[in-house]
Amino acid sequence: MSETIVLDRLIKNVRVVRPNQSSVDRLDLGIKDGKFSQISPEISPEQALEVFDAQNLLGFPGVVDAHMHIGIYQPLDQDAVTESKAAAMGGVTTSLNYIRTGQYYLNKGGSYKDFFPEVLALSDGNFFVDYGYHIAPISPQHIEEMQWLFEQHGVASFKIFMFYGGYGLHGLSEQQNLFLMINKEDRYDFAHFEFIMRSLSKLRERYPAMQESISLSLHCEVADILNAYTKIVQQDSSLTGLNAYSAARPPHSEGLAICIASYLAHETNCVNINLLHLSSRKAVEAALMMQATFPHINFKREVTVGHLLLDVDAPTGKWAKVNPPIRPRADVEYLWNAVLQNQVDWIVSDHACCSAEQKASFKEPENIWLAKSGFGGTEYLLSGIVSEGSKRGMSYNQMAKLLCWNPAQRFGLFEKGDIAIGYDADLVLVDPNETFVVRAAESESQQGYTPFEGMELTGRVKNTFLRGNLIYDRGQVLGSPLGRYLKRSHQLN
Repeated sequence: MSETIVLDRLIKNVRVVRPNQSSVDRLDLGIKDGKFSQISPEISPEQALEVFDAQNLLGFPGVVDAHMHIGIYQPLDQDAVTESKAAAMGGVTTSLNYIRTGQYYLNKGGSYKDFFPEVLALSDGNFFVDYGYHIAPISPQHIEEMQWLFEQHGVASFKIFMFYGGYGLHGLSEQQNLFLMINKEDRYDFAHFEFIMRSLSKLRERYPAMQESISLSLHCEVADILNAYTKIVQQDSSLTGLNAYSAARPPHSEGLAICIASYLAHETNCVNINLLHLSSRKAVEAALMMQATFPHINFKREVTVGHLLLDVDAPTGKWAKVNPPIRPRADVEYLWNAVLQNQVDWIVSDHACCSAEQKASFKEPENIWLAKSGFGGTEYLLSGIVSEGSKRGMSYNQMAKLLCWNPAQRFGLFEKGDIAIGYDADLVLVDPNETFVVRAAESESQQGYTPFEGMELTGRVKNTFLRGNLIYDRGQVLGSPLGRYLKRSHQLN
């Protein structure tokens, strides 16, 4: 009998959703050594040490949430535990986190040679899902370290926050060098962005076999426009809350930043560009215009579940403050249309857990200008897209492409994002017919509120498997943190 056992685990009766197929097929999934090793309509239970009956639930590849922030408002080692639990309960099995030096995160400036090993040490043993990092070169010294970060630590994706040169994380700022913790003579400006791009182009030339997965991500807003409009809007008492914040960071600031970034990418031959969290019609239109203008640049366009589920009239108000802002309903519908027209490459949460005590001002809790930017949402990413996407006629296969396959391919995670032999056995089982009401109290996140509070979503995550291990089961995160650091230059070794 024991000789027939060839599988560690068998998951039977899965309605498998694959990203590059047009059908959903009922299959059995055999797992060995953390990988999918057998996939067929009928696998004998006698072949497996453990058998799990999926009871005809939908099976998506584990979600790759390619835009998260861990450790921004809380100590990184604590944040990693609670927020990766939230990820697991939402079917996310890969967490890619943006990080930088400066205020927040580790609250340190200086070299990444000192900073990043500390990030990895604080992460180790604290993630319930697999994880990686995207890094923002803030000072000139960091540009010199990009090759080291890639070769030593497998960091293949970098980031620019275009508005940071002259505007704070939460609003107007005169002291950006203090905020970024860089020398008084250093500038975080268009020239700095150009030099990051030139460095990335050199890195791609040095490693031709891996150049497809070496990319640059941009937060596209222009500080000059934000500064001017914030002053105007703050003097206009007719605008309040999310309406005011959207008007203070107007969509044409996104569009302008996209045009500048795209021309710089063209100038520097930096051909893998990710345009992050496009929030508005003007942003998407600018991105498509730049794609047509510079066809040799491989642009990818990202939207967040927050910008797809919320608008400026959201009842949760200040809890939904984020950069770029939540927009009017017309922009939300335009974003959905772009998703359905295949003009968006992936959807993310932009999860940044900001506790209620930190989020709102103690003295003026309803003052949108004093509220902090960012909120968590990784636990609602898959359910939010299944729920709203289904209403709009989006296929499950397309959802899997946008939530799993596309980000995995772009960011060099070639064992993630599909349910196929040889891939990591990351799987999420979803009941597409179960409706639930979002309640922050039921989340594993430490945030304590959610801007999605009270929303009805249809499509509930029931089980999450990470490399074949059951890590979430019908309301419970199981076991201890099994997440591994994903080094994205493994072809070097």
